[in-house]
Amino acid sequence: MTTPNSDQPTEYFFGTEGCYITELSNTAADPEVSIAQARVAPGVTTAWHKLKDTTERYLITSGEGRVEVGNDAPRAVTIGDVVLIAPMERQRITNTGTVDLVFLAICSPRFDMDNYLSA
Repeated sequence: MTTPNSDQPTEYFFGTEGCYITELSNTAADPEVSIAQARVAPGVTTAWHKLKDTTERYLITSGEGRVEVGNDAPRAVTIGDVVLIAPMERQRITNTGTVDLVFLAICSPRFDMDNYLSA
């Protein structure tokens, strides 16, 4: 059962990474997963980073880009693509389009800033 939340999530600029984040679900009541919406402006590449003890998935919902994960070759992403990122794999994404690149960042267990590392 879900409970309506009277507090609307607020977008903020995550300067360390270079993108905008809206936390949609990240609570101790649901420690197994968190969901955030990320927005990357056209022409922007996020900073290399990795997550300790956390698996992340990007689900692209708008725009197009190029994602780089670990030592894999960069690959193009667009609406509907899912990118799986294992713990401690460095990652970054570039908006290669002319409109905002928007994706859901789904973390398990839930995102904890203490697990965020610059790469």
